[in-house]
Amino acid sequence: MNFDEILCLIGGFGKYQKILYIWICLPQIFLAFHMLVSVFTGAVPPHLCRSSAGNSTSSSLNFSLVSGPGGQPELACSVPRNHSVDGAAALSTGPSTGSCSGGWDYSTETFSSTIVTEWDLVCDRAVLNNIASSMYMFGLLVGAVGYGSFADKYGRRMVILVNLAVQPVSGVGAAFAPNFYVYIALRFIVGTSVSGVIMNAFVLGTEWTGPKQRMLAGIITDYFFGFGYIILAGVAYLIRDWRMLQLAISAPSVLFIFYIWVLPESSRWLMAKDRKEEAWELIQKAAQMNGKPLTKDLEMCQVYAAEEKGEEKKNHSFADLVRTPKMRKQSLVIFYLWFANVLVYYGLSLNISDLGMNIYLTQMIFGLIEMPARTITLFTLNRSRKYSQLSFLAVGGTACLLTTFIPTELSVIKTVLAMIGKFGITASLSIIYVYSAEVFPTVIRQNGIGIGCMCARIGGVLAPLMYLLRSCCPQAPMILCGVCPLLGSALTLLLPETANKPLPDTIEEIEAPNLRANAISERLGAAAAAAAGHQGHGTDSPTWTIELRAVSTSTRLMEQQHVRLVVLHRTAGTDCLLVW
Repeated sequence: MNFDEILCLIGGFGKYQKILYIWICLPQIFLAFHMLVSVFTGAVPPHLCRSSAGNSTSSSLNFSLVSGPGGQPELACSVPRNHSVDGAAALSTGPSTGSCSGGWDYSTETFSSTIVTEWDLVCDRAVLNNIASSMYMFGLLVGAVGYGSFADKYGRRMVILVNLAVQPVSGVGAAFAPNFYVYIALRFIVGTSVSGVIMNAFVLGTEWTGPKQRMLAGIITDYFFGFGYIILAGVAYLIRDWRMLQLAISAPSVLFIFYIWVLPESSRWLMAKDRKEEAWELIQKAAQMNGKPLTKDLEMCQVYAAEEKGEEKKNHSFADLVRTPKMRKQSLVIFYLWFANVLVYYGLSLNISDLGMNIYLTQMIFGLIEMPARTITLFTLNRSRKYSQLSFLAVGGTACLLTTFIPTELSVIKTVLAMIGKFGITASLSIIYVYSAEVFPTVIRQNGIGIGCMCARIGGVLAPLMYLLRSCCPQAPMILCGVCPLLGSALTLLLPETANKPLPDTIEEIEAPNLRANAISERLGAAAAAAAGHQGHGTDSPTWTIELRAVSTSTRLMEQQHVRLVVLHRTAGTDCLLVW
């Protein structure tokens, strides 16, 4: 009996799993805060170059000279001829006097302070603001690779708890950073911890959920991430100082310390690691909480046979993702889908964010857009993971390509198409979490998702750079946003359908399902013939009713292609269950 069969007996989404999802989803709100807070903490307010002798205050300056219609952005980085405090003379023509030796004056209309205003990350130093964002994304990448491997070795629970502890410490530390370089170092650590929690919380939920309800592992957590997206807009609106905002989104995470006592380990992982007693204790606890206590007969089975004790255990690594033909093909396709989804997701977000609206309102609208995209996947995933992924990628890619054919003056139509593209990519991004967890077998699932997240983070790092292509061709970014999803849609045809199917536990299940099925048929046929030989020896002979059922008793037994044959022996009104 494999773990999916056990879940069917104890409940695939009962009270135990619902409580588990509460623990999994709550941190997602704070993870969204950390992912998106740089929109506000790293914002660049309008600013004017201050002369070395200037004593002006921000309230006396006319910042519309650099940010308003017909303004002169060059005034933000140079002192114009005939400089005056109110900036009226700045509109005169003539060469500038060079760099801002006296510093800058910043508008406080929208933000009281940001890391840009505190450390003067403008003009020649503006690249440092981009480096801060890149370091955070690089932290996500490192966390995806490192914590994926650690979770497969030390368990999902351990990695989640460690990162929930690291997150508030590094986040609060960033709020008190004495200089820019300490700040980006701490943001890098926050990024690694965010990646560690996101991946492993998702996998933990997936591995405790039955096949029919497994899509909830990705979709429900995405909803809470979306809630965080929206809530952050309100929090940032109320707190305009970057240090206080950073503190407000980081400090409450210390409350997750109680997870030490409530967060369970994955029984599926414990089984794969041959820690049978621990796994069985959790299974019994889940069964009891779900109101489906296990029978004594099933308890005696204890899932694994004694003969596997002497077998040599296998250690799996990243190389197993590409060592065998089928696994290699599926892994490479999944990795590309992660990359393309995140590249286009962030690419579109950057492209359509310039709506000329209030930044807080824009943030909230983008969060609201994600909700229907997450919702629609609830109605499609149960039918097909494969074709849901394929369809939404096609919708997103096609909409992005169509924008390249719309004239610039029809900006409303271009914006609507871009929104449709973001809708499709957001839905596709929700699906890839669920789909990739079901494609990879248990023994390398965390490694696979870790590499997938790494590819996603590479896409996130490249998304801002994609718009440098405008200098070559104005339509190049949107062409790329269209071609990448369409290519991913075509490649999805190479993946298997996983909807309502048991999770694979071993690489052998991926590579040789036909061989295993043939072995099962041969053994069942031989056993059936042997049982039939008992019939026809007289009227007093027992009558045999044969029920054939293949039972995968464990990872090791599946590797050996062991099969159980259940034979019901009826004689004198007594039933006897014989198991081979």
